Amino acid sequence: MCIRDRYQRRVRGFLVFQFIMASGVAVDDNVVAQYQALKLGHQFRYITARLSDDLREIVLDKTSTDNDYSNFVSELPSNDCRYAVYNFEYTAEDGGSRHKIIFFLWAPDTAKVKAKMIYTSSKDSIRKKLVGIGTEVQATDRSEIAHSAVLEKVLRK
Repeated sequence: MCIRDRYQRRVRGFLVFQFIMASGVAVDDNVVAQYQALKLGHQFRYITARLSDDLREIVLDKTSTDNDYSNFVSELPSNDCRYAVYNFEYTAEDGGSRHKIIFFLWAPDTAKVKAKMIYTSSKDSIRKKLVGIGTEVQATDRSEIAHSAVLEKVLRK
């Protein structure tokens, strides 16, 4: 039974539907394991995750060691949502090199409304599993995840 079927049967019980979506999404252990490899082992520059086809689990989409931030941005789909964790390297105001782990919720304006709702309501499931996130960015447009915009957000904290 898919979420659409549940929604059609519970139109009048909207709160029940909302509860199912918010609490029914699990996080695959592989996502957490690869996050730990990024955070502790510095094996990856970024990882991306997506909802499984049956919308019941957040699964690993991709891992990469590519240091080019623009390649990371271009990897995000233009018409679908994704979760991403990026090990962001920047130069601090004192001139030293710093790293900060950033969590991205990518929900572009061109994505389907249903997908944006499910990804947003399931964000807490993945955030609770990924301990040690420095900054969170929710983006609907590529300008919101541009290097300069993210750097500005990182330097504010």
